[in-house]
Amino acid sequence: MVSWNDQQPIFIQIRQLIINLILSGAAKPEQALPSVRQIATEMAVNPLTITKAYQSLVELGIVEKKRGLGMFLTPDARKKLLAHERKKFLVEDWPRIAAQIKALELDFSELTAQGNGNGSDAK
Repeated sequence: MVSWNDQQPIFIQIRQLIINLILSGAAKPEQALPSVRQIATEMAVNPLTITKAYQSLVELGIVEKKRGLGMFLTPDARKKLLAHERKKFLVEDWPRIAAQIKALELDFSELTAQGNGNGSDAK
């Protein structure tokens, strides 16, 4: 059973789990998603919650419903998702991160060294 974060709706968390599978390559283009009933049972959530998560992925254009067959990733799901997540990062996350970098007076060499695993431990 999944441990849910009380700060975010469960359907958003389920959506993010699926997004992570797509971005990591674990979920392949045109792959079928588990049925609503199956995933609801496995995750111990209401089937309507799964439906809402799937619908949000349909709205992003990365999942399509095939009548009588179920939900499938689109052929270009990963490409669309990368574009969406990059834009989301730049609009929502980067301004906060950039402000924190500025406030901490970090320079580019410190950031790249840390990012490459060459930074010294924080004191």
